[in-house]
Amino acid sequence: MATTDSSKVLGWLKAAGEASRLRLLALCARQDLSVSDLAQALGQSEPRVSRHLRILCEAGLLERLRQGQWVHYRLTEGAAAAGFVQGLLAQLNRSDPVFTRDRDRAAARPGTDPETVGARTLESRLGRALRGFVEAVDLREQPGSALVVGVEHLELLESAASLANECTAIAHSRRAAQSARAFAERRGFGCRVLLAASSEGLCEKDLVAAGQSFDAVFLDHLAVPDSGFPGMLAYGRRALVPGGRLWLFERYESLELSREKVVEHPIGRLRRLLGDVGLTCERLSPIEADGEHVLAAVAMPATVAPRGTGTMSAA
Repeated sequence: MATTDSSKVLGWLKAAGEASRLRLLALCARQDLSVSDLAQALGQSEPRVSRHLRILCEAGLLERLRQGQWVHYRLTEGAAAAGFVQGLLAQLNRSDPVFTRDRDRAAARPGTDPETVGARTLESRLGRALRGFVEAVDLREQPGSALVVGVEHLELLESAASLANECTAIAHSRRAAQSARAFAERRGFGCRVLLAASSEGLCEKDLVAAGQSFDAVFLDHLAVPDSGFPGMLAYGRRALVPGGRLWLFERYESLELSREKVVEHPIGRLRRLLGDVGLTCERLSPIEADGEHVLAAVAMPATVAPRGTGTMSAA
Protein backbone atom coordinates (compact mmCIF):
# COMPACT_ATOMS: atom_id res chain seq x y z
CA MET A 1 0.00 0.00 0.00
CA ALA A 2 1.41 3.38 -1.06
CA THR A 3 2.23 5.87 1.68
CA THR A 4 1.74 9.63 1.60
CA ASP A 5 4.10 12.34 2.81
CA SER A 6 3.12 13.69 6.24
CA SER A 7 3.02 17.30 5.03
CA LYS A 8 0.46 16.29 2.40
CA VAL A 9 -1.71 14.55 5.02
CA LEU A 10 -1.50 17.59 7.29
CA GLY A 11 -2.66 19.74 4.39
CA TRP A 12 -5.64 17.47 3.85
CA LEU A 13 -6.51 17.56 7.54
CA LYS A 14 -6.29 21.34 7.63
CA ALA A 15 -8.53 21.71 4.56
CA ALA A 16 -11.12 19.17 5.72
CA GLY A 17 -11.10 20.22 9.37
CA GLU A 18 -13.81 22.87 9.10
CA ALA A 19 -17.55 22.26 9.38
CA SER A 20 -18.66 23.74 6.05
CA ARG A 21 -15.82 22.13 4.11
CA LEU A 22 -16.56 18.74 5.64
CA ARG A 23 -20.19 19.13 4.48
CA LEU A 24 -18.99 20.07 0.99
CA LEU A 25 -16.81 16.98 0.83
CA ALA A 26 -19.75 14.79 1.84
CA LEU A 27 -21.91 16.28 -0.94
CA CYS A 28 -19.28 16.18 -3.69
CA ALA A 29 -18.40 12.59 -2.83
CA ARG A 30 -21.97 11.66 -3.82
CA GLN A 31 -22.27 13.60 -7.11
CA ASP A 32 -20.86 16.45 -9.19
CA LEU A 33 -22.39 19.76 -8.08
CA SER A 34 -22.11 23.42 -9.07
CA VAL A 35 -21.44 26.33 -6.72
CA SER A 36 -25.14 27.24 -6.88
CA ASP A 37 -26.15 23.68 -5.95
CA LEU A 38 -23.74 23.58 -3.05
CA ALA A 39 -24.71 27.04 -1.78
CA GLN A 40 -28.36 26.00 -1.80
CA ALA A 41 -27.55 22.78 0.04
CA LEU A 42 -25.53 24.51 2.78
CA GLY A 43 -27.81 27.56 2.99
CA GLN A 44 -24.79 29.85 2.55
CA SER A 45 -23.84 32.54 0.03
CA GLU A 46 -22.08 31.49 -3.17
CA PRO A 47 -19.00 33.68 -2.49
CA ARG A 48 -18.55 32.01 0.89
CA VAL A 49 -18.96 28.52 -0.58
CA SER A 50 -16.58 29.42 -3.43
CA ARG A 51 -13.87 30.29 -0.93
CA HIS A 52 -14.28 26.93 0.83
CA LEU A 53 -14.21 25.10 -2.51
CA ARG A 54 -11.01 26.91 -3.49
CA ILE A 55 -9.31 25.67 -0.30
CA LEU A 56 -10.45 22.09 -0.91
CA CYS A 57 -9.29 22.19 -4.53
CA GLU A 58 -5.91 23.68 -3.61
CA ALA A 59 -5.45 20.87 -1.09
CA GLY A 60 -6.19 18.33 -3.81
CA LEU A 61 -9.35 16.90 -2.23
CA LEU A 62 -11.78 18.24 -4.84
CA GLU A 63 -11.38 19.08 -8.50
CA ARG A 64 -13.17 21.44 -10.88
CA LEU A 65 -14.92 19.88 -13.85
CA ARG A 66 -16.08 22.06 -16.72
CA GLN A 67 -19.34 20.94 -18.35
CA GLY A 68 -20.16 23.29 -21.24
CA GLN A 69 -20.57 26.77 -19.75
CA TRP A 70 -20.75 25.37 -16.22
CA VAL A 71 -18.19 24.39 -13.62
CA HIS A 72 -18.94 21.50 -11.28
CA TYR A 73 -17.00 20.14 -8.33
CA ARG A 74 -16.32 16.50 -7.59
CA LEU A 75 -14.14 14.32 -5.40
CA THR A 76 -10.59 14.11 -6.71
CA GLU A 77 -9.60 11.11 -8.80
CA GLY A 78 -6.24 10.90 -7.03
CA ALA A 79 -6.20 7.56 -5.27
CA ALA A 80 -4.49 8.71 -2.08
CA ALA A 81 -6.55 11.87 -1.57
CA ALA A 82 -9.82 10.13 -2.52
CA GLY A 83 -9.04 7.33 -0.06
CA PHE A 84 -8.40 9.90 2.67
CA VAL A 85 -11.79 11.57 2.03
CA GLN A 86 -13.68 8.29 1.87
CA GLY A 87 -12.08 7.13 5.10
CA LEU A 88 -12.94 10.41 6.78
CA LEU A 89 -16.55 10.33 5.61
CA ALA A 90 -16.90 6.71 6.76
CA GLN A 91 -16.57 8.00 10.33
CA LEU A 92 -19.65 10.21 10.00
CA ASN A 93 -23.09 9.31 11.22
CA ARG A 94 -25.13 9.09 7.99
CA SER A 95 -28.31 10.00 9.88
CA ASP A 96 -26.83 13.22 11.29
CA PRO A 97 -29.54 15.89 10.73
CA VAL A 98 -27.07 18.40 9.25
CA PHE A 99 -25.82 16.03 6.55
CA THR A 100 -29.34 14.71 5.94
CA ARG A 101 -30.63 18.24 5.34
CA ASP A 102 -27.71 18.98 3.01
CA ARG A 103 -28.47 15.90 0.92
CA ASP A 104 -32.17 16.75 0.74
CA ARG A 105 -31.47 20.31 -0.39
CA ALA A 106 -28.97 19.16 -3.00
CA ALA A 107 -31.51 16.71 -4.38
CA ALA A 108 -34.31 19.29 -4.49
CA ARG A 109 -35.19 20.96 -7.80
CA PRO A 110 -34.07 24.61 -8.15
CA GLY A 111 -36.57 27.01 -6.64
CA THR A 112 -38.39 24.49 -4.42
CA ASP A 113 -36.50 25.35 -1.25
CA PRO A 114 -38.41 28.21 0.46
CA GLU A 115 -35.14 29.58 1.85
CA THR A 116 -33.76 30.15 -1.67
CA VAL A 117 -36.85 31.01 -3.72
CA GLY A 118 -36.54 34.73 -3.00
CA ALA A 119 -32.91 34.78 -4.05
CA ARG A 120 -33.66 32.96 -7.30
CA THR A 121 -36.38 35.24 -8.57
CA LEU A 122 -33.78 37.66 -9.96
CA GLU A 123 -31.76 34.97 -11.71
CA SER A 124 -31.87 34.22 -15.44
CA ARG A 125 -30.46 31.59 -17.77
CA LEU A 126 -28.34 34.26 -19.43
CA GLY A 127 -27.03 35.54 -16.10
CA ARG A 128 -26.07 32.02 -15.08
CA ALA A 129 -24.33 31.51 -18.44
CA LEU A 130 -22.31 34.70 -17.97
CA ARG A 131 -21.32 33.53 -14.51
CA GLY A 132 -20.37 30.13 -15.94
CA PHE A 133 -18.04 31.77 -18.46
CA VAL A 134 -16.28 33.69 -15.69
CA GLU A 135 -15.93 30.63 -13.46
CA ALA A 136 -14.50 28.56 -16.33
CA VAL A 137 -11.40 30.77 -16.51
CA ASP A 138 -8.54 29.44 -14.39
CA LEU A 139 -6.74 32.25 -12.58
CA ARG A 140 -3.21 31.86 -11.27
CA GLU A 141 -4.00 34.06 -8.28
CA GLN A 142 -7.04 35.71 -6.74
CA PRO A 143 -7.65 39.30 -7.92
CA GLY A 144 -7.40 41.87 -5.16
CA SER A 145 -10.05 44.14 -6.62
CA ALA A 146 -12.81 43.94 -9.25
CA LEU A 147 -14.92 46.51 -11.08
CA VAL A 148 -18.29 45.49 -12.58
CA VAL A 149 -19.86 47.88 -15.08
CA GLY A 150 -23.56 47.11 -15.50
CA VAL A 151 -25.49 45.19 -12.83
CA GLU A 152 -28.51 43.82 -14.69
CA HIS A 153 -27.16 40.26 -14.44
CA LEU A 154 -26.73 39.82 -10.71
CA GLU A 155 -25.19 36.37 -11.09
CA LEU A 156 -22.26 38.06 -12.86
CA LEU A 157 -21.94 40.56 -10.02
CA GLU A 158 -21.86 37.75 -7.47
CA SER A 159 -19.26 35.83 -9.46
CA ALA A 160 -17.01 38.89 -9.66
CA ALA A 161 -17.37 39.48 -5.92
CA SER A 162 -16.46 35.84 -5.21
CA LEU A 163 -13.28 36.13 -7.28
CA ALA A 164 -11.90 39.30 -5.70
CA ASN A 165 -11.21 40.53 -2.19
CA GLU A 166 -12.91 43.86 -2.95
CA CYS A 167 -15.68 44.57 -5.46
CA THR A 168 -17.01 47.84 -6.89
CA ALA A 169 -20.01 48.00 -9.22
CA ILE A 170 -21.38 50.78 -11.41
CA ALA A 171 -25.15 50.79 -11.96
CA HIS A 172 -26.88 52.85 -14.64
CA SER A 173 -30.11 53.54 -12.77
CA ARG A 174 -31.10 54.04 -9.16
CA ARG A 175 -33.38 51.04 -9.35
CA ALA A 176 -30.53 48.83 -10.62
CA ALA A 177 -28.26 50.12 -7.85
CA GLN A 178 -30.87 49.35 -5.19
CA SER A 179 -31.42 45.85 -6.58
CA ALA A 180 -27.67 45.18 -6.62
CA ARG A 181 -27.23 46.34 -3.01
CA ALA A 182 -30.20 44.26 -1.82
CA PHE A 183 -28.95 41.21 -3.72
CA ALA A 184 -25.44 41.54 -2.24
CA GLU A 185 -26.85 41.85 1.27
CA ARG A 186 -29.12 38.84 0.81
CA ARG A 187 -26.34 36.69 -0.66
CA GLY A 188 -23.87 37.77 1.99
CA PHE A 189 -21.10 39.32 -0.11
CA GLY A 190 -19.63 42.81 0.05
CA CYS A 191 -19.82 45.18 -2.91
CA ARG A 192 -19.63 48.95 -3.21
CA VAL A 193 -22.32 50.05 -5.69
CA LEU A 194 -21.93 53.42 -7.42
CA LEU A 195 -24.41 55.23 -9.66
CA ALA A 196 -23.00 55.93 -13.14
CA ALA A 197 -22.37 59.56 -14.05
CA SER A 198 -24.16 59.11 -17.39
CA SER A 199 -25.73 56.51 -19.67
CA GLU A 200 -22.54 56.30 -21.74
CA GLY A 201 -21.47 53.07 -20.07
CA LEU A 202 -18.25 54.26 -18.46
CA CYS A 203 -16.66 57.70 -18.37
CA GLU A 204 -13.91 59.71 -16.69
CA LYS A 205 -16.16 60.68 -13.76
CA ASP A 206 -16.86 57.01 -13.06
CA LEU A 207 -13.14 56.22 -12.93
CA VAL A 208 -12.57 59.11 -10.53
CA ALA A 209 -15.45 57.93 -8.31
CA ALA A 210 -14.10 54.38 -8.30
CA GLY A 211 -10.84 55.85 -7.04
CA GLN A 212 -8.43 53.10 -8.10
CA SER A 213 -7.28 50.71 -10.80
CA PHE A 214 -8.59 47.15 -10.69
CA ASP A 215 -7.13 43.68 -11.08
CA ALA A 216 -10.31 42.53 -12.85
CA VAL A 217 -12.82 44.56 -14.86
CA PHE A 218 -16.18 43.19 -16.05
CA LEU A 219 -17.98 45.09 -18.82
CA ASP A 220 -21.59 43.92 -19.16
CA HIS A 221 -22.54 45.98 -22.22
CA LEU A 222 -25.87 44.11 -22.36
CA ALA A 223 -26.93 46.00 -19.23
CA VAL A 224 -25.90 49.49 -20.36
CA PRO A 225 -28.40 51.51 -22.45
CA ASP A 226 -27.36 53.89 -25.25
CA SER A 227 -23.60 53.50 -24.90
CA GLY A 228 -20.85 53.16 -27.47
CA PHE A 229 -19.08 49.86 -26.97
CA PRO A 230 -15.60 50.96 -28.21
CA GLY A 231 -15.62 53.95 -25.87
CA MET A 232 -16.74 51.84 -22.93
CA LEU A 233 -14.03 49.31 -23.79
CA ALA A 234 -11.36 52.03 -23.84
CA TYR A 235 -12.32 53.31 -20.39
CA GLY A 236 -12.50 49.75 -19.10
CA ARG A 237 -8.92 49.24 -20.28
CA ARG A 238 -7.86 52.40 -18.44
CA ALA A 239 -9.38 51.05 -15.22
CA LEU A 240 -7.29 47.87 -15.46
CA VAL A 241 -3.91 47.38 -13.78
CA PRO A 242 -1.05 46.28 -16.09
CA GLY A 243 -1.32 42.59 -15.23
CA GLY A 244 -5.09 42.40 -14.85
CA ARG A 245 -7.89 40.80 -16.85
CA LEU A 246 -10.89 42.32 -18.55
CA TRP A 247 -14.09 40.32 -19.11
CA LEU A 248 -16.63 41.68 -21.59
CA PHE A 249 -20.06 40.69 -22.85
CA GLU A 250 -21.57 42.13 -26.04
CA ARG A 251 -24.51 41.20 -28.26
CA TYR A 252 -23.46 39.34 -31.38
CA GLU A 253 -25.65 41.47 -33.66
CA SER A 254 -24.17 44.69 -32.29
CA LEU A 255 -20.81 43.62 -33.70
CA GLU A 256 -22.22 42.85 -37.16
CA LEU A 257 -21.20 46.21 -38.65
CA SER A 258 -19.44 47.08 -41.89
CA ARG A 259 -16.18 49.03 -41.88
CA GLU A 260 -15.12 50.93 -44.98
CA LYS A 261 -17.44 48.81 -47.12
CA VAL A 262 -15.78 45.66 -45.81
CA VAL A 263 -18.00 43.40 -43.73
CA GLU A 264 -16.25 42.25 -40.57
CA HIS A 265 -17.17 39.05 -38.83
CA PRO A 266 -18.31 39.83 -35.25
CA ILE A 267 -15.50 37.76 -33.77
CA GLY A 268 -12.94 39.50 -35.95
CA ARG A 269 -14.36 42.92 -35.08
CA LEU A 270 -14.25 42.15 -31.36
CA ARG A 271 -10.62 41.10 -31.59
CA ARG A 272 -9.81 44.28 -33.52
CA LEU A 273 -11.52 46.48 -30.94
CA LEU A 274 -9.57 44.79 -28.19
CA GLY A 275 -6.33 45.34 -30.08
CA ASP A 276 -7.20 49.02 -30.60
CA VAL A 277 -7.07 49.62 -26.85
CA GLY A 278 -4.04 47.44 -26.19
CA LEU A 279 -5.70 44.18 -25.15
CA THR A 280 -5.10 40.63 -26.33
CA CYS A 281 -8.02 38.18 -26.34
CA GLU A 282 -7.26 35.22 -24.10
CA ARG A 283 -10.58 33.40 -24.38
CA LEU A 284 -13.71 33.94 -26.45
CA SER A 285 -16.99 32.05 -26.48
CA PRO A 286 -20.50 32.50 -27.95
CA ILE A 287 -23.37 32.29 -25.47
CA GLU A 288 -27.04 31.79 -26.36
CA ALA A 289 -29.69 32.03 -23.64
CA ASP A 290 -33.01 33.77 -23.03
CA GLY A 291 -33.21 34.69 -26.73
CA GLU A 292 -29.89 36.56 -26.61
CA HIS A 293 -26.84 35.82 -28.76
CA VAL A 294 -23.77 37.05 -26.90
CA LEU A 295 -20.03 37.05 -27.41
CA ALA A 296 -18.13 36.65 -24.15
CA ALA A 297 -14.41 37.32 -23.97
CA VAL A 298 -11.62 37.71 -21.47
CA ALA A 299 -8.53 39.72 -22.40
CA MET A 300 -5.21 40.83 -20.95
CA PRO A 301 -3.03 43.85 -21.67
CA ALA A 302 -0.93 43.33 -24.79
CA THR A 303 2.85 43.48 -24.69
CA VAL A 304 2.92 45.93 -27.61
CA ALA A 305 1.69 49.51 -27.73
CA PRO A 306 -2.08 49.78 -28.39
CA ARG A 307 -3.40 51.04 -31.70
CA GLY A 308 -5.65 54.05 -31.92
CA THR A 309 -4.92 55.33 -28.40
CA GLY A 310 -5.58 58.90 -29.47
CA THR A 311 -9.36 58.58 -29.43
CA MET A 312 -12.03 57.38 -27.03
CA SER A 313 -14.94 57.81 -29.43
CA ALA A 314 -17.19 55.03 -30.67
CA ALA A 315 -16.36 53.45 -34.02
